[in-house]
Amino acid sequence: MPDTNITTIGFLIFPGFPMSCLTSMIEPLRVANEINGTDVFGWKLVSEDGGRVQASANVWFEPDLSLADCGALDQLFVLSGPTSQFEAQQKSNGQLRKLARHGVAMGAISGGIFPLARAGLLDGQVTSVHWCYEAAFSAEFPHIAATEHVIAMGGKCLTASGAAAAFDLSLHLIDEAINADTATEVACWFQHPVVRGQGVTQRKPTFAAEITNDMLPDIVRRSIDIFTANIEYPLKISEVAAEIGVSLRQLERVFLQATGKTPLGYYKSIRMHKARHLLLYGKDNMIQIALAVGYSSTATMSRTYMEEFGILPKDDRKKINMFRVKENTVLPQA
Repeated sequence: MPDTNITTIGFLIFPGFPMSCLTSMIEPLRVANEINGTDVFGWKLVSEDGGRVQASANVWFEPDLSLADCGALDQLFVLSGPTSQFEAQQKSNGQLRKLARHGVAMGAISGGIFPLARAGLLDGQVTSVHWCYEAAFSAEFPHIAATEHVIAMGGKCLTASGAAAAFDLSLHLIDEAINADTATEVACWFQHPVVRGQGVTQRKPTFAAEITNDMLPDIVRRSIDIFTANIEYPLKISEVAAEIGVSLRQLERVFLQATGKTPLGYYKSIRMHKARHLLLYGKDNMIQIALAVGYSSTATMSRTYMEEFGILPKDDRKKINMFRVKENTVLPQA
């Protein structure tokens, strides 16, 4: 007879899934069992048909279960890239919904939110979306509220933005199932510096600087927030300076010191990175992508894209599409 006191968690893995997300969730649970002296958590690997799956790091995994055999699980987390699809979409999406209806708690890590959203299981709830997928996710699922918080736990599904966030999510599961002291001890075991809860915003890289967004001067950070909120219809830099209450000259000086770029150059970088995320992880055509990042002409966007990444957008998409066909995965995985 199975031990009813054990919380059994399934990890539904797709070809090309980020292996770090899997280990970041399982390892804290393993250590929590050791500290507790008894098995509080168990886990099973799941694939759509029960067959072996290759991770993004080219490591093969042998699942324990097929999706159809997951009825005895307590929780099921989806791990995938953003372009991952079921082979039998209608049947497998239906199976996910059936599991949710019958009490299996659902969750997703990093790109795993995409298959979960395609199954309709994220409708009506706030979802944690990794910053490199936010443009593509919003384009495909405009009706789903996305957050930059590292984890989202308030709805019917638990979501985490990436591997480190998955570790935080496991610590919260340990806190709920055992106690906060055990969760803290697990964090210290792995030298995890802080247990992050809901409401903590993801750190994002800046462009042309060895710092992250939360290390920037206040003037620069506020400007970037305005830039990010005004991608489709870009503002003039003078308007941004006026909105945060500084002179254009002061804004340019502080930006150069902090990032090595002018405000206009940085604004263009933000828009081009969003264009690249849409191009790599979405299905919009070039005209739609250009309009989404504030360009009325694909030719103008292509020139700016070339300046930013050293490759034309059409060639960038062609390269990633060739890679998808050959390896059934997408880089980079978060």
